[in-house]
Amino acid sequence: MQVFNNIVFVSRGLTRDVDALQQALSLARIYRADLQALVACPDFPDDLAIYKDGYTRWLAEQLESALQVAREASGVGAQDCPVPVTVECGDTPAVRIIRHALKQANDLVLKEAERHDDGRGFTAVDMELLRKCPCPVWLSRPPGKPWDQVKVAVAIDPQSAEPEGQALSLRLLQLSRSLADTCNTELTIVSCWDFAAEEYLRGSPWVRMPEEELLEAVLGVQRRHRRDLESAIKQSGIGGPTRIEHVRGRPEQRIPQLTKERNIDILVMGSLGRTGIPGFVIGNTAENLVQALSCSLLALKPNGFISPVKAY
Repeated sequence: MQVFNNIVFVSRGLTRDVDALQQALSLARIYRADLQALVACPDFPDDLAIYKDGYTRWLAEQLESALQVAREASGVGAQDCPVPVTVECGDTPAVRIIRHALKQANDLVLKEAERHDDGRGFTAVDMELLRKCPCPVWLSRPPGKPWDQVKVAVAIDPQSAEPEGQALSLRLLQLSRSLADTCNTELTIVSCWDFAAEEYLRGSPWVRMPEEELLEAVLGVQRRHRRDLESAIKQSGIGGPTRIEHVRGRPEQRIPQLTKERNIDILVMGSLGRTGIPGFVIGNTAENLVQALSCSLLALKPNGFISPVKAY
């Protein structure tokens, strides 16, 4: 079962981040993990360099103040979980966050999601973390409820042709089960299937497939996908209460819709594309999916992923 041992909480210094800090403290307590905090802020121009020390001290104090509020709300004291604070100034915040995570061997980057006006999707810095950060990235939105009522869902593709994709599905199931066990114990498992050829076969004057035969072909796709889904769940070794949502349609449309309908607070999913290639970006389906989400997102890379960002 995957757990976290070395978490970094990231702030841009623009908001107080109390809700996300509370989640970070709760996770550190649950997993008995080390927790550190990083403020990634813009650099000062050379002609204002005399103000830089005061600026960085103020940012650190702001985070320390928010941390104290989060401690009171979560019940995680300073002795239980000390949180050293680092402030880094400069351009390309996502790159500096990833470099910090690489240098510190962090196994989770947790950051409050930067907000669009409609409350959905993620901004440029968050998307760059999803594309390039080698360790799991948690983009947090306030759940508006106690931790023991938070609902967790996981999205998997049980029919990935690549070994990395198959292994990623098992990791996603195991990690989401671990999370669900710490809050609302029911885990929602979402997987989408479709028969893309149906529209072509139904509308073609050359094929003339009988309706009964076409229906059986569609049901065959559904049954095989469900069989592979159940096989992946069994292979993952997870237990506990689960709710399986085996839905037909495109993942980028159906999964955001389902998370809203089921009041999901955290979606766990993979950002799977080609591995081992510098400059890796998440696939089009995953990119479109996350831009439609209004809940928190925990995203994992496949084994073998190589970040284009280097520690040094």
